[in-house]
Amino acid sequence: MINKRLLVKNLLAHNDENSFYDKKRFISIGEKEGKAKFLKHVCALANSNPINNSFIVIGVEDEDSKIVGVDFFDDSKIQNLVNAYLDNPPLISYENIPFPHLPEGKVVGLVTIRSNGKVCALRKNIWKYYGGAVFFREGSISLPKAFDIQLKDINSEAVAIIEQHARNNIELTLDAVINFINTRHADLISDYKVFKEQFVVCWAGNRKRVNNKTYYSRVDIELINEQVKLFYSALDEITISYSEDSFTMMEYVQLGLGSQQKYYPLEEVVITFSENGKYTINSELIFEPPQYDKKTLHHVLNTNNSLLQKLERKSVLNQAEEVDLSHLPATYLICYLNGFEEAKEQMERARPMLKQLNERIYQSLKESLRVLRKVRYN
Repeated sequence: MINKRLLVKNLLAHNDENSFYDKKRFISIGEKEGKAKFLKHVCALANSNPINNSFIVIGVEDEDSKIVGVDFFDDSKIQNLVNAYLDNPPLISYENIPFPHLPEGKVVGLVTIRSNGKVCALRKNIWKYYGGAVFFREGSISLPKAFDIQLKDINSEAVAIIEQHARNNIELTLDAVINFINTRHADLISDYKVFKEQFVVCWAGNRKRVNNKTYYSRVDIELINEQVKLFYSALDEITISYSEDSFTMMEYVQLGLGSQQKYYPLEEVVITFSENGKYTINSELIFEPPQYDKKTLHHVLNTNNSLLQKLERKSVLNQAEEVDLSHLPATYLICYLNGFEEAKEQMERARPMLKQLNERIYQSLKESLRVLRKVRYN
């Protein structure tokens, strides 16, 4: 098993950006330009490495490779995005890698790309890139190529050495378990489970019982062997169950208008462990959004839009408006899920204002955008 934190360290320490490795301060696949650039790099790395893995490390300064981290990015549907825009799409995964010095909730993103051995190309136009375009890596740059398109294996040995140096051991695993329980989450209820005598899953959170069912909030879950954060949320609630072969998380999202709040199942993630030292992660979106009267939602949308206008003018909000503002992320999400497309644009418009004004509401907005992204990519 590969320790992904060691893998990131080896990539940063021994390699400039090249034909199998790229690094980014952040990615923004919620916007058309950011999505297009991300797909371009995925396409180029897949074509430049037809028989081995390629990597994009996210949350690193470009000049000096300093690890600064990014927000936890929970997007199990990123393969759907790649499949939608690329012909002969590679297999792709996005993993959240914790580093001890980063603040809570910050991680390093690791994108792993595995070519299917065929030429990967854009399927349709996006931003300034045309459908049919083929990209390759030239040093540290992803460039289009229109002739002499041929897949060549030039990096297998180098990638194999890097991955070998990132293999896990018992000492690293034990240290990580003890650190997770005793240091990082000493104020939370923590637990762990060993699967197939090889894999260790740790989780921590605030636990409560409702109708004979146990829920966790402020949740952190890690696959310790590979130093991969499987789930992190300061707001949402989940249930956890496991057997001898699998670990299951069911995520719930709280939605409603005003004080009429209810928890709705969002996604079920099942990790199945095998005797051969491998595991699979399968996720299923089971979300059924609440439906409301269109006239009511039209009024809610107008109220939210009016609040944003007041924030832009830096007007003082009254007590009732402060309450409405605290519900703004969730109510915009409900509007979008009920067919009001402009709600997403307004959520993006609200992001910089809420980031400066109120950290709690800003975090709620990020959670709402995360749910929206999952639903769209599904």
